Amino acid sequence: MSAEKMTVRQFFARFPDDDACLEHVMTVRFGLRHTCTACGVEATFHKLANRKAYSCAQCGAHLYPCAGTIFQDSRTPLTLWFYAIYLFVVTRHGVSGKELERQLGVTYKTAYRMGMQIRKLMAATDNVPMLQGHIEMDEAYVGGRRPGGFTGRGADGKTVVFGVKQRGGSIFTEVVANARRDTLRAIVSDRVSPWSIVSTDKWAAYKLLKEDGFIHGTVDHGKKEYARYDEELDVVHHVNNVESFWRLFKKSVQGTHIHISPKHMQKYLNEFAFRSNHREMKNAMFDLLIGAL
Repeated sequence: MSAEKMTVRQFFARFPDDDACLEHVMTVRFGLRHTCTACGVEATFHKLANRKAYSCAQCGAHLYPCAGTIFQDSRTPLTLWFYAIYLFVVTRHGVSGKELERQLGVTYKTAYRMGMQIRKLMAATDNVPMLQGHIEMDEAYVGGRRPGGFTGRGADGKTVVFGVKQRGGSIFTEVVANARRDTLRAIVSDRVSPWSIVSTDKWAAYKLLKEDGFIHGTVDHGKKEYARYDEELDVVHHVNNVESFWRLFKKSVQGTHIHISPKHMQKYLNEFAFRSNHREMKNAMFDLLIGAL
């Protein structure tokens, strides 16, 4: 798959109409020639006129490529669905429902539903493996501050999120009830291989790491320490990669989405984690999503 970024002109040249989009779905999901489940014969499949279906050349059985996908039962043209997925892939800051409404010329209700369906597809596609090697962990607090409330970890009205990033690898993010030791321990045990090197800040809950057998190093942000070389392990402890992810996510919330409710926060985290985990693929992310329908 190409790593070059697909331009808008290239996108519409590749997918000029609904038939081109449907053929692409058929090709990546089943192939235009494959073994028919109805007759058991390897045969070619041909598009049926005026229907989103293909017919087996051997027995005439019908196959609906969009069945079981986010396109099923949707009256929105496939070209608009494909363009919406394209927008989600090429942007760094996400796409709001209002932006989809403007770009696609659909109602806000339709645009919002399409965005949520694409985010669900991203989450289902982004199977993050067990993280190992050198790991960074950091929690963050997303959302506005209520009048009269505190800032930082004690801020009212914020959603607590937790990120685990493998250096040179994937990131896993999750909305959590709080940043206490027992809450984080459950995620760490499920997501990080034992005996990994883990870098964090000085938050007290991270003491669980040494207790559970991880090799733990810290940086003290309170003392303006943002990176520390560990001579014994020959590694640099910092959480800059996770913090960069949080900065991008928070700026995107403020500038693009304005507000995200705690109820839907995980869906947006999954979207940003998907782009981060596959950023080197660029427009190949589009084919990855279509192939995972």
